[in-house]
Amino acid sequence: MITAAILAGTLGLTACGTNREEGEGEGGGGTTAGACDTSKGTLIIGMVAPLSGGLSALGLGMRNSAQLAVDQANEACKVPGYELAFQAEDDQANPQVAGQAATKLASDENVVGVIGTLNSSTSQTVQPILKQEGIVQVSPANTGPALTLGENYATAPARPFDNYFRVSTTDLVQGPFAANYLVETAGKKAIAVIDDGKTYGANLAEQFAQQAQKKGAQIVAREKVGERDTDFSGVITTIRALNPDAVYYGGEYPVAGPLSAQLAAAGLNIPLMGGDGIVDATYVSLGGRPGDLATSVGAPAESLPSAKQFLDDYAAKNFTEEYSTYGALTYDATNVVIEALAKALANGDYSAERRADIVAAVQETNLQGASGEISFDEFGDTTNKVLTVYQVEGDSFAPVEGSTGAFEG
Repeated sequence: MITAAILAGTLGLTACGTNREEGEGEGGGGTTAGACDTSKGTLIIGMVAPLSGGLSALGLGMRNSAQLAVDQANEACKVPGYELAFQAEDDQANPQVAGQAATKLASDENVVGVIGTLNSSTSQTVQPILKQEGIVQVSPANTGPALTLGENYATAPARPFDNYFRVSTTDLVQGPFAANYLVETAGKKAIAVIDDGKTYGANLAEQFAQQAQKKGAQIVAREKVGERDTDFSGVITTIRALNPDAVYYGGEYPVAGPLSAQLAAAGLNIPLMGGDGIVDATYVSLGGRPGDLATSVGAPAESLPSAKQFLDDYAAKNFTEEYSTYGALTYDATNVVIEALAKALANGDYSAERRADIVAAVQETNLQGASGEISFDEFGDTTNKVLTVYQVEGDSFAPVEGSTGAFEG
């Protein structure tokens, strides 16, 4: 399990009349603005993500990718008159801790935007806190539909927070995309569906199950496990009697990896498929098997000409951690905020009252990012609906050739 690197030191930053000290990520410490005019002070881009705990492999890649974008913005004098500082807060993938992290960031009038969160459940806590202070939030990873479309997203979509945006597509697309592949391409017709009961996992599993049934598959079981469970013998005993030819899991790799291993140990040599929450090498180290499948948002960064510069620049930073699943998307999310900030302050100095201008500028985003074209619809959702199927090969996931594309019913 990848864990957070020990902070090598702190960098004193002057923040618009206040003195702040921000920790540096190992291998990716913040840079000073050099020859840039920073006479107006320091503005802060925050992050809320799991930097410790079971999902830190994803969160640390997010942190490093955002740090890279901030460093490059300072080097290029992207926001004339200001230096940008990056402040990453650890939410441990816990909604309560995420709320505390968001409150800490929101209390600082020099915070101009927040990147994150990773989990849809943590974002549900963070959204109203940032909204109260008018701070823009851009997530590279949230896929829960209700975050942008409201609780009645299926029948009466309504945007609950106009300051919230995301560069990843939603489970309304990802779940059915996975079902189409597993049923039509992989030929699985009797599928057991398991989820962890959290916002992300439950929504993803439900969307998958609905589409799989439309495509003619039988959902032989709907089971739930806990996100901290380690023994799945009860669930496995139940589904084994139903003779499934695949398992679909809604949740993340800390449970999915051991679940896959225990399926095989119980004699169920069938593939487990999940969503973007399991696409990390840690899944394999925890028990994921060759042939297991997953979907993830966007196209593989390695396959995109638009991502080559990001990949080269990330490697040049010598970060301890990999950029992981959401690296390119986090880099893009951070640059969305930076570009919007520069636009909003083009004709005036920053004050907390200018946060509304930053939100409006994000809504108008139209740029080429590492992950592709970036723009947002009226709900704050990305207009890029591309996804990819991955399969375990060796000690990690590899994209399935020809699988990248948009969902088609």
